[in-house]
Amino acid sequence: MGNTDKLIRVLIAIAIALLYFNGYITGTLGIILLILAGIFVLTSFCSLCPLYLPFGINTCKTKKK
Repeated sequence: MGNTDKLIRVLIAIAIALLYFNGYITGTLGIILLILAGIFVLTSFCSLCPLYLPFGINTCKTKKK
C-alpha cells in the first residue's frame, strides 16, 4: 500500500469520526461508517488491504532496477 493510499484512508477515517462525534451521522449508518473508519485506519497501519490481494492491486511504488 502506497503512502498516498494510506493518507487518503486516514483522512477519510478522521472525517467520518468527526461527522459521527459531532452528530451529523447517527444511528446504524453512523455505527457502520465508524467501523469502516476503524478498518481504514487498521489497514493503513498494517500497510495491507485484504481486498487488494484477489484483484492484484498494488498502490506502492516500486523502484525499477
